[in-house]
Amino acid sequence: MKALEKAGELKRVRGEVDPVLEITEVVQRVQRGGPFGAPQGKPALLFEKPKGSRYPLLVNTFGSVKRMCMAFEVDELDEVAARIRGFLDTKSPVGLFDKIKMLPKLAELGSFFPKSVNDGACKEVIHKGNDVNLFDFPILKCWPQDGGRFITFPLVFTKNPENGKRNVGMYRMQVYDERTTGMHWQTQKHGAEHFRRAREKNPEGRIPVSVAIGCDPATTLSGMLPIPPDLDEMMFAGFLRKEPVEMVTCETNELEVPANAEIVLEGYVNLNEMRTEGPFGDHTGFYSLEGEFPVFHIECVTHRKDLIYLTTVVGPPPQEDYFMGYAVERVFLPVMKMQYAEIVDVAMPAEGIFHNLMIVAIRKSYPGHARKIMNAIWSLGQAMFTKVIVVVDHDVDVHNYSEVVWKRCARWTRSATCNFRWGRWIRWTMHHGYRTSGQKWGSMQRGNGRRKDLRGRGRMRF
Repeated sequence: MKALEKAGELKRVRGEVDPVLEITEVVQRVQRGGPFGAPQGKPALLFEKPKGSRYPLLVNTFGSVKRMCMAFEVDELDEVAARIRGFLDTKSPVGLFDKIKMLPKLAELGSFFPKSVNDGACKEVIHKGNDVNLFDFPILKCWPQDGGRFITFPLVFTKNPENGKRNVGMYRMQVYDERTTGMHWQTQKHGAEHFRRAREKNPEGRIPVSVAIGCDPATTLSGMLPIPPDLDEMMFAGFLRKEPVEMVTCETNELEVPANAEIVLEGYVNLNEMRTEGPFGDHTGFYSLEGEFPVFHIECVTHRKDLIYLTTVVGPPPQEDYFMGYAVERVFLPVMKMQYAEIVDVAMPAEGIFHNLMIVAIRKSYPGHARKIMNAIWSLGQAMFTKVIVVVDHDVDVHNYSEVVWKRCARWTRSATCNFRWGRWIRWTMHHGYRTSGQKWGSMQRGNGRRKDLRGRGRMRF
């Protein structure tokens, strides 16, 4: 926060503002005071006196490209992408000389592993049992029809019940009362998989869960980055930070959490308990509907003495998550290109809410190549939810939407370049285009905006 203020990226709101609806309204008026998706973004806001709480609230922390670069401690996001590319390009050493050259890189990799410590700033104050009260914190209710207040920027820690591997995810948490929240584990999330595997073994049991709020920027962002499932998020956070994340064991369970967190919630989820969660004003600009989700029971809260509550407003774009999504797009492009070398560039416009529209430039090698890439993208983790994929030639600037629309429309034929595909699993709470809340399958569209060769029976651009 000090770095943001020094860089002129932080504004303080000194008057009392209600976390129920009012803070969101202030954020909207600030964030929307410019062109849609403007790269400069708007300032981070520190609300010094949220109504009903003695703790200040920080929002829109990552709401510009500049602040995303500050979070990763780089001048350009491409620097992070280049570091990832450098490690992905590592080849098996052939001979003694190659092995010697590998030693510095292996030593650097070893320095990223999380480091266990005995204590941390997150334990300066400890509340247990009846002393726990979530309403001490300025938790937001953002939109009028929201089901209640929601914790929107948590790092949720669980362990795989079969192999003990840690998972860290970012799942919204609806506050039901002083010591109970929802746990929005969507079907495809790793937290939900841990829940299902534990329930198969012991349907009447429970699993420990801990939640960290307000860690350093790289660690906070690690919970929402699309990294491979077998890669520890805290190790990747160490990679981004260029130093290990210090982890401390919780007071009431054996899970480890970042020692520098502002707040830690410790508790459990009963495997036989579900409760209605939602509605929730989502990043699509529509309300996600109500659904049945697990319940998180809080036994202990630890926090810093002078804590700052970190949150984000989720709602119609552009919001803070637009810039986080843009960073994901640029940083993880090398991973996608390593898997599919024909991909040249990718763009996910803010207007498409990222997972609704993806524009992909490829270097075509054979007829039907675009269909191969389309299916490949739908097999890549969260990219499975992409509604529309537009494939263009390698020489099209995918970030120039005027050029994309021109090329797409000029080369469009319904039978040859537009395909619908049935059979995609959809998250019904975030899919606003189907008929009923019980529908679990949807369709996808692929649009081919490439120029045709003679075999494609099209015409070359004049």
